[in-house]
Amino acid sequence: MQNVTIIGLGLIGGSIGLALRRWSAANGNALHLTGFDDDMDKQSRAKKVGAVDDTEWSLANAVEKADVLIVATPVGSMREVFENIGDKLKQGAIVTDTGSTKTDVLEWAKLLPSHVNFIGGHPMAGKSESLEAADADLFAGATWVVCPSVTASESSIKNVLGIIAATNAEAFFVDPVEHDSYVAGVSHLPFLVAATLVDTVAADASWRDMKSLASSGFKDTTRLALGSPTMHRDILLTNSDAVVRWIDQMTASLNHSRTLLTGDKEVASEELLTFLTRAQDERAKVEVRQSRSVEQQPEGNGLATQTMSDQVGRMFLGGFGRKRRDPKSSK
Repeated sequence: MQNVTIIGLGLIGGSIGLALRRWSAANGNALHLTGFDDDMDKQSRAKKVGAVDDTEWSLANAVEKADVLIVATPVGSMREVFENIGDKLKQGAIVTDTGSTKTDVLEWAKLLPSHVNFIGGHPMAGKSESLEAADADLFAGATWVVCPSVTASESSIKNVLGIIAATNAEAFFVDPVEHDSYVAGVSHLPFLVAATLVDTVAADASWRDMKSLASSGFKDTTRLALGSPTMHRDILLTNSDAVVRWIDQMTASLNHSRTLLTGDKEVASEELLTFLTRAQDERAKVEVRQSRSVEQQPEGNGLATQTMSDQVGRMFLGGFGRKRRDPKSSK
């Protein structure tokens, strides 16, 4: 049995726990999950909903027996976590995280002792932030970024890939700097834009009456502004250079649109139509990609599901998982 500890029992940590316990139950209870959170109420709720087998009142007790440690705290807390757990981890322990930025996290991971394997991670999934929204299927079909440290062993990387496969997510290896640049554009900038839009209109004297007219367009565009201010502050500060670059690009695009709107209307009409059509086409491609991803999800207990179980079994259990079945043998 492999001991897995999850630090941070919010939406992500709770969902990972539910997914791993479900996989474990289907594979001879191969895992034992321990949970820890500074919030004792979260610990109690995590155990009640079945996200973990046990909880520990102290961080030291939670990590000392862990074969795999998953740090699912806000990214701003991760450096402190690494500082506090280093001398408590056993030889060969594997540490991974779920942070939204990777460059700083991998740098902080150097605080861990040399006998520990660190593999950075980032599951690209989420809906709210509460444990109540935790879902064993949260990561199904989602991309899970993997950024191994240069000292991580091959077996430790395979073990983390096993965790990812157990949640039905899809691993995606990427350089941490590239990761931070990509997510700055598709995740961090959108949050900042949503918050900025709310701040812009709310500061106007007409906001009291204006908000009565706010309908689906405004609500859809600004939904991200409902996210945790503390969490997003930490994300933005740990990825500031990449976010600033995207801000500059967006500012240039907005300034171009402003120039069109204050210039010749005939010219503006053609250029705006081209701009809006291009944006519509690119946005539609995102929908197409997601639809294809859903269509490719395995159903029932077919070969794809067996392959995933075989992969996870080999990674977690050192080859004692079920062997992959030859599709020809089932005919």
